[in-house]
Amino acid sequence: MIDFVFQNPAKIIFGRDALSHLGEEVLHYSNKVLLVYGGGSVKRNGLFTQVMEILNSHHVTVWELSGIVPNPRLSRVYEGIDICRRNEIGLVLALGGGSAIDTAKAIVNGVPYAGDVWDFYCGKAQPKEVLPLGTILTIPAAGSEMSYSCVITNENGMLKRGYNSITHVPKFSILNPEWSFSLPPYQTACGCVDIIAHMMERYFTHVEHVELTDRLITAGIKTVLNNSPTVMEKPDDYDARAEIMWAGALAHNTLLNTGRLGDWGSHKLEHELSATYDIAHGAGLAIIFPAWMKYATNQHPKKIVQFAVDIFDVPLDFGSKTEIALEGIRRLETFYQSLGMPIRLSEADIVDCDYTALVNRALPTEESVVGEYIKLHRQDMVEIYKLAE
Repeated sequence: MIDFVFQNPAKIIFGRDALSHLGEEVLHYSNKVLLVYGGGSVKRNGLFTQVMEILNSHHVTVWELSGIVPNPRLSRVYEGIDICRRNEIGLVLALGGGSAIDTAKAIVNGVPYAGDVWDFYCGKAQPKEVLPLGTILTIPAAGSEMSYSCVITNENGMLKRGYNSITHVPKFSILNPEWSFSLPPYQTACGCVDIIAHMMERYFTHVEHVELTDRLITAGIKTVLNNSPTVMEKPDDYDARAEIMWAGALAHNTLLNTGRLGDWGSHKLEHELSATYDIAHGAGLAIIFPAWMKYATNQHPKKIVQFAVDIFDVPLDFGSKTEIALEGIRRLETFYQSLGMPIRLSEADIVDCDYTALVNRALPTEESVVGEYIKLHRQDMVEIYKLAE
């Protein structure tokens, strides 16, 4: 186990009555709020109306930034920054899933910063101060409600880039599993895949003696595996939705990182796909992760074998290390298929893909590398895309 510092300042308010705390939480920070949301589902299910009624009853003035889309765009971040500056807004409140929350994170970073907020995503600057951020989660998936991560797509070149900073961890996040009842099955499935992927990225490590976090990750993945079929069949099963929603928050709040180095190569591969083809992040991960695992098996099968045994109960006497690993991957693919997820690029209508363009954008120089469990250079990434065809 390697040295680590763990800090997560997010306050989580979880349960059926969670929204009743919204007014008091907001007023800890400001009575002038920018509300960031997508639009459709939160208005259809009445949550938007509930939120506005609570804020109005607490005499909070609200500005809106609506229409946030999956793979959220930098242009909307600039728009939100401008609204906050012009109106001296003191709190940004995200209502929705990872796209709304990541947009809000970028906004709170950008408002006090004199330069271009994209500087943070290019590694040119670090934030010194941010606006406070609160979230109301409706889509368990990205884990942004408790994470220090934020991913934004720059339309100039369709560059999808992530940025990690403790500064934009939400001050509070309100989670009620009931708000996920109305999610379409495909969106539910994508969320489950995303949550599992966050844990898998951390699971695949060369760091030894990480038994505790191995077991925590295994428990988290199995919890999502066990409850996913239930929510697909019975969308209003509160208990199953609650298990998945809490797993999503814990999967990406950095607790499962402690003492280890995760890989994150699969996320880099997927980001280029979704930036170019605008597919759902979860669907892209269902395609990429098995291909990455097959490629990794040829180099370092140890952790892939452990995954097959611990997660999918492949017996150790199943065969060789390679055979055990491949059987675990096959069972993972079968699970994805049971949720209606694609496991090949062709199943997502991605054909004749220019892999060279994707990898050159991901790795701008010949010396560039991504990944920890296996180091990926340009040609490695091309080979993994080919395995995903």
